[in-house]
Amino acid sequence: MPSPEVVVFDLGGVLAEFGGVERMGTLAGLDDPDELWRRWLTCEWVRRFERGTCSPEEFAEGVVGDWELPVTAEAFLTEFSQWLVGPLPGAEDLVSQTRASGVAVAVLSNTNKVHWDAGAGRWPLVSMFDRTFLSFEVGMVKPDREIFDRVVADLGVAADQVLFLDDNRINVDAARVAGLQAERVVGVSEARHALTAAGVL
Repeated sequence: MPSPEVVVFDLGGVLAEFGGVERMGTLAGLDDPDELWRRWLTCEWVRRFERGTCSPEEFAEGVVGDWELPVTAEAFLTEFSQWLVGPLPGAEDLVSQTRASGVAVAVLSNTNKVHWDAGAGRWPLVSMFDRTFLSFEVGMVKPDREIFDRVVADLGVAADQVLFLDDNRINVDAARVAGLQAERVVGVSEARHALTAAGVL
């Protein structure tokens, strides 16, 4: 594979703490994180909301109904707004060092207006990226092929010159099908290891 010209980071689970996985697993009665993520990423209400095509209230009502959660839609939405906790220790240093190596850095995140307005959009970490691809702004979501094609086209490089780091296997597999270099990493340490292995750091 060619040396990457652009590193595209996922946000939650790689550079930032997403605290909702454990809570959602408890609410839904699912012990397997991979199965929980598969169901979350393929849930039509999640996909609508993270594309920016439904309101927070519609999203909450839809998820509570489809998943048969033992909470009200209002209570779920209140909890959900607090799930994205903040950048992980070392995240800013990693992005800074990656940029200093001579590659461009971008972020590709399935996120939504609730989390963005709750604080994520004001994190100093976010301002460090050359390009920012947010699902609710581009109207597309991972793991759909179209969002990876959109990122590659907007970056203006060949797909195999992009290294994508994500904590979900379903997204990594989809990125590889789209021609990107992609690795599954959880947290800053694993991301650093993948960047070292790719010759970026």
